Amino acid sequence: MPRTTPPRPLDIEALFPELARHRGTTTRLHPRPGRPDASASSVGGPLLWPSDEPWPVCTDPHPHARGRRPADIHRSREVLAAAWNREQDPGPTDGERQLLDELGRRHRVEGASADDPLPLIGLAQFYRRDIPDLPAGPDDCDLLQVFWCPFDAHGPGRTGMLLDLRWRRSWEVTEVLASPPRPEVVGFDGYVPEPCVLHPEQVTTYPFAGLLPEDLCARIGAWEEAREEEAEGDGEDGEDGEDGEDAGPPLYQYDLSIPPGWRVGGFASWHSTDPAPMDCHSCATPMHLLLTIDSSEWDGGSGSWRPLEDQASADLHDASTPTEVTVGRWGELNVFACPADPRHPHRRSIQ
Repeated sequence: MPRTTPPRPLDIEALFPELARHRGTTTRLHPRPGRPDASASSVGGPLLWPSDEPWPVCTDPHPHARGRRPADIHRSREVLAAAWNREQDPGPTDGERQLLDELGRRHRVEGASADDPLPLIGLAQFYRRDIPDLPAGPDDCDLLQVFWCPFDAHGPGRTGMLLDLRWRRSWEVTEVLASPPRPEVVGFDGYVPEPCVLHPEQVTTYPFAGLLPEDLCARIGAWEEAREEEAEGDGEDGEDGEDGEDAGPPLYQYDLSIPPGWRVGGFASWHSTDPAPMDCHSCATPMHLLLTIDSSEWDGGSGSWRPLEDQASADLHDASTPTEVTVGRWGELNVFACPADPRHPHRRSIQ
């Protein structure tokens, strides 16, 4: 089923015509639970990986012998979803709580060394034919594959993530690897995706306000403040919206510029930190947003972006978190690529 973003609550270009010069597009991926195969763009599905090519591994030395089993994580999610979506007496029964306790145990892999290569998790793959805003890969590559390490043990503080992006020509893969290696345990449940099919939809987007020309940013900020003051004066603040959250007036950041959820291309949000320059470390070219990996498809602050087809199921357990991927503390990961040469190392920010 396709997914359709509702029309924006108001026409922001009618209020600020100069925004038209900054207008862009982004492709919302709309991942939803399904059974994709290797020929499809997906999150958490099987990847088109050649049987004669080594699977990507993490070679950074770090402990990875203790954690939860991926199969237990998947099963826990199934049990919780079934329990909370029951029409009568929703919530885990005593028996289900006992099962969840057992599934939540951490296990130790005997004989595992911190220096052993660790298989990466195949997070997602995207075919250019499916996603309008996916840029061209190097040397006519048409398929982008995304991997990450299931442990936060990287970087200077040994607490960061390891992300690995691979481009390939899909037509060159003649025999697909049937059973990729998988980590026996993972350090963080949020690194384990649920299989999801994608429903790409290209929508209009505008830059983060802090990156607009100073005068325009100031006028948008003043307009937002006036709307909030007017809503408070009219008694609108505090009324429950469709998500059960306080419904305020539509604002540029939350409703009119950058959509939430998994998406390709467009503009990055900088709602948790000040905007930072993202220049390529190899050639100093300003980088473009390649991919956003989000912990949620919508929330109380961006409920207006919830697709029309999901309105009826919005109250179901985990309806807004189909991939079950969690970035940091329920944030989003923005991945940037060099437009001059997509082979140059990517950069990222977590918001």
